Amino acid sequence: MDLWRTAVEETAAVAGVPADDFYTRKLGALWSRARAAPAYRHLGPFSPEAFAALPLTRREDLKARPLHFATVAPGGALRYYETTGSTGRPTPTPRLAEDVVWNTVAVAEAWRSVLDDDERVLSLLPSDVVPVGDLVAQVADYLDLSHLRGYPFASGITGWDRIVELWRAYRPTTVFLAPGVALEWTRLAAGRGTLPGLRADLRRLMLLGEVNTPPFRDRLGRWWEAAVHDASYGSTETGTLATTCPAGGQHLLTGSAYVELDTGGPHGVVPVGPASGGPRTGQLVVTPLNAHARPLLRLATGDVVTLGRDCPCGRSAPTVTVHGRESDTLRLQGAALTPRDVEGLVFAHAEATGYLVEVDEAGTYAGLLLERLPGAGREGEPAAAEAVRAATKERFGLSWDRVVFVNALPRLTKSGASQKSWKRSNIRVLETAP
Repeated sequence: MDLWRTAVEETAAVAGVPADDFYTRKLGALWSRARAAPAYRHLGPFSPEAFAALPLTRREDLKARPLHFATVAPGGALRYYETTGSTGRPTPTPRLAEDVVWNTVAVAEAWRSVLDDDERVLSLLPSDVVPVGDLVAQVADYLDLSHLRGYPFASGITGWDRIVELWRAYRPTTVFLAPGVALEWTRLAAGRGTLPGLRADLRRLMLLGEVNTPPFRDRLGRWWEAAVHDASYGSTETGTLATTCPAGGQHLLTGSAYVELDTGGPHGVVPVGPASGGPRTGQLVVTPLNAHARPLLRLATGDVVTLGRDCPCGRSAPTVTVHGRESDTLRLQGAALTPRDVEGLVFAHAEATGYLVEVDEAGTYAGLLLERLPGAGREGEPAAAEAVRAATKERFGLSWDRVVFVNALPRLTKSGASQKSWKRSNIRVLETAP
């Protein structure tokens, strides 16, 4: 209870962007904890200068030797998780009570402005191995909200038919789920003709687990007649780093992590304070301030982000737009596209519930398959395909060799973060071009 009270009081006190002395105090305490981990035993006394001179912790090194950065063995932790392995091998992630309490309080207080007091929360998120299902349940408990877990891929426990019955009985007002799961759920409801009845009580969808785009959220919102939020950004390794706001933006949890930006330019890695001078783009470098089981110092996340300011909600903490990892960039016909780029084009112009990019090994052929929404009329498909072609050509200089609608794509292109290798499963490499 003392820990909880401390977390609540500090979270309220540092809303927005904390002062420098806050970071000095928190980084000093984290530095001391980190020295218990083999990776950081060489550290000398803490000072802001020593921290700034510390080499970045590479994500590849963390993946290769995750327990080298831990202060506790897996069996000595309150909770033990592993990543889904969506971008590599699964990473062991022990967590102590301190990790759980601090992260829950920070996220709950941020989501408080979005969620109503009378919510019925349904979590369609995995509850095993990864922490996201636990996090949503913990936040609901903290905010005293009714909630139900119902992961649709828990074999032998729940499936989509069971979810339909649970949904009808519980009538959720807010649903937490991965974007890919949202697409599969939409297809099922639309195909059965039950979408109008299921969305009757729904107020919002809260998306977690994958990078998504405003056009995707807009399209999903029209289908479900609900607000759609990019609920949070973070990872199993770091905990939650950003959360949504009432205006639909995402704000860094600046009281939970010391954030730096690797701009790749002459200034190198720079700390992030109040965002000024317009948007800034670079690789996110984070030091989670309340990590205990695995303190990480200056972790280079590999995620390219843009930081901004002046969100309509009025929060002073910088906004963050996550573009994904540089390694996910596709090079087609001399053009560079990220999965986020393709997704934005598809959902902005087409009534599609998924997409698959076809490429040849040489990168000279580029085809795009679009999955039609069940029950949607086909008369608008030629115009939609042409709109995607024109937008891609105008923005990236890429000419698709073909853009066609299909009835269904392979399940793994849309089944969600826990069922797939992030957006890479939306790409198919052909031995020879058609």
